Amino acid sequence: MLPMDATDLLPQKHPFKMIDELVFAGEGNYHSRFTIQEDNVMLNGELFSEGGLIENMAQTAAAGSGFVSTQQGLPVPVGYIGAVKNVLIHKCPTLHQQLETRLSLKHNVGQASIMQGEIFCEGAVIASCELTIFVAPES
Repeated sequence: MLPMDATDLLPQKHPFKMIDELVFAGEGNYHSRFTIQEDNVMLNGELFSEGGLIENMAQTAAAGSGFVSTQQGLPVPVGYIGAVKNVLIHKCPTLHQQLETRLSLKHNVGQASIMQGEIFCEGAVIASCELTIFVAPES
């Protein structure tokens, strides 16, 4: 099952897709991989932007949540970022570098999930933040 292409787990499509594959999803933990390509809209020259790093973490949460839902026979839910806190960007990666992103659930409050995210590049943490993500109720 995993790793798997994240395309069907995300509402975002090319050129705004910021993860390539979901590597792990379970027990409130999600792990993705993403290689930065030339046509990425979040590139500034050869540097991947800070906004791209945050979007990568958010899409990792979306893909992980989508995978868990599909395993339960449910549709992929739509989520929204409600807050981003404690953002630390140590380094912006460059074109063709691979990102390993890990999110872990800190806690749920109603329809909101509070997740801690970290992005690794070449074995080092290059970015982290706390995301509050709201899942839209099914209509």
